[in-house]
Amino acid sequence: MAQAGQTVGLLGGSFDPAHSGHAHITREALKRFDLDFVWWLVTPGNPLKERGPAPLGARLMRARKVMQHPRVKVTDLETKLGTRYTAQTLKALQDRYPRVNFVWLMGADNLASFHRWQDWDWIMENVPVGVLARPGDRISARRSVAAQRYANDQLPGVASQLLARGPAPRWCYINLPLSDASSSAIRASGAWIS
Repeated sequence: MAQAGQTVGLLGGSFDPAHSGHAHITREALKRFDLDFVWWLVTPGNPLKERGPAPLGARLMRARKVMQHPRVKVTDLETKLGTRYTAQTLKALQDRYPRVNFVWLMGADNLASFHRWQDWDWIMENVPVGVLARPGDRISARRSVAAQRYANDQLPGVASQLLARGPAPRWCYINLPLSDASSSAIRASGAWIS
């Protein structure tokens, strides 16, 4: 799926359901971080959420309808790898593709709670992280434990295209034209299986 020297952004999540906001941040990440590809990692489940997501097959099908781009691949890699946590997935991908430059992509809402993720500091120390602003999460993300601890490793937004071109720890926060699309709102409207 990737060749030596390529730069691949990884966007993980339950995508329950995928929506235009996910597609928007993916297209922006391709441009802003100068990525060759983005892989969506549709997770079998989210260990931080009590309620399980819709069936994986339905989420994959919806994600593939929402995100149609020649440089984006919607995957169920975590299911195939047998990993449950992001750090485990990243380690497995680095073992399989040792000469591919991976970048972990996340919304600013995830940066705000990143310190609750298993082995989050290993992720910051081993994989460059691209943070994409979302509505309402900018202040909490900038004041987060991760942002404070790795303040000296932050690239300015104007240097975002250098993110994957250097060693971790390295992260970059970029502001985007915002999309207010939300999986929670789609589920609440009854427009998605639950």
